[in-house]
Amino acid sequence: MDKSELYEADLTAAVWIKASASDQNGTCVELAGVADGVAMRDSKNPDLPALRYTRDELAAFIAGAKAGEFDHLI
Repeated sequence: MDKSELYEADLTAAVWIKASASDQNGTCVELAGVADGVAMRDSKNPDLPALRYTRDELAAFIAGAKAGEFDHLI
């Protein structure tokens, strides 16, 4: 997939979800399925541009997070 296709996809009708463990104060990361990928945004600034990732990119990130590769950042 050409990643530019992810950024061309319209997000107006996107259904945004967040983890059930997220803070209820609007300080969450939200995800939405888009084209053949996933869009990610900051819930407290939903009008800012969303980052877009292929499903493979997001899967690699989640695998790294589960393996503790980013624990030193928190």
